[in-house]
Amino acid sequence: MSERVPHMPAIFVGHGSPMNALGGDYAEAWRALGAALPRPKAILCISAHWYVEETAVTAMSAPRTIHDFHGFPQPLYDIGYPAPGDAWLVERVTELLAPTHVRHDQDWGLDHGAWSVLMHMFPAADIPVLQLAIDLRQPPSFHYELGAKLAELRDEGVLILGSGDWVHNLRLAVRAQSPQPLDWAERFNETVKSLIAANDHGPLVDWMSLGQDAQLSIPTDEHYLPLLYVLGAQGQDDTVTFFNDAIELGAISMTGVVIGRPS
Repeated sequence: MSERVPHMPAIFVGHGSPMNALGGDYAEAWRALGAALPRPKAILCISAHWYVEETAVTAMSAPRTIHDFHGFPQPLYDIGYPAPGDAWLVERVTELLAPTHVRHDQDWGLDHGAWSVLMHMFPAADIPVLQLAIDLRQPPSFHYELGAKLAELRDEGVLILGSGDWVHNLRLAVRAQSPQPLDWAERFNETVKSLIAANDHGPLVDWMSLGQDAQLSIPTDEHYLPLLYVLGAQGQDDTVTFFNDAIELGAISMTGVVIGRPS
């Protein structure tokens, strides 16, 4: 690449409910974070909501906005996020992840794990965005290793953005409707933060070793795995900054982390 580009942080965002697209404290924090970042050349998003039996990357020139939820207010369905795709990044991701086969997808687009956050971070929608699918057949170590392979993108001005929730027990959240974090959710949120701050990724990759708190926090792994891509891209000397450190409905973590300085 001939142009000078900034070394980008890697970021994990707890995206929570689609309603955050309409504003609120979490959205304001995403907006402030976007304003503090150097302008990315492009964004590669790993969202909990593209969880399929393959590794794939969106390869269209104009990815559609996917409203992948039901029963929400009409204003959510009226939102579009018309960010362009990026043919260069498609090929670069394919190259970096070899020998893993990366299918070039023409059907998916940007799901709410991507656009509900990006519309606040980069409201002009003028930065190219790709999504990378999560291969549900693979163990956690596979996703961490892909993140490590993608780390080079940070030196090429590409923002790696994982979007999920590292505590995500929706069934218990709906049942509890608790204004306070459930004990196990709060403990696991703190455990994850402590391990990230210590750059101790082994227990986070082998998350089932972390006991019952982890099992309650991660009843299914699709909202957790995006974190492993971001941790895989962490350098030894990267700073770590947490934001939106809160738990909604007792059992859904909104906590995010910036790996590397935002500016």
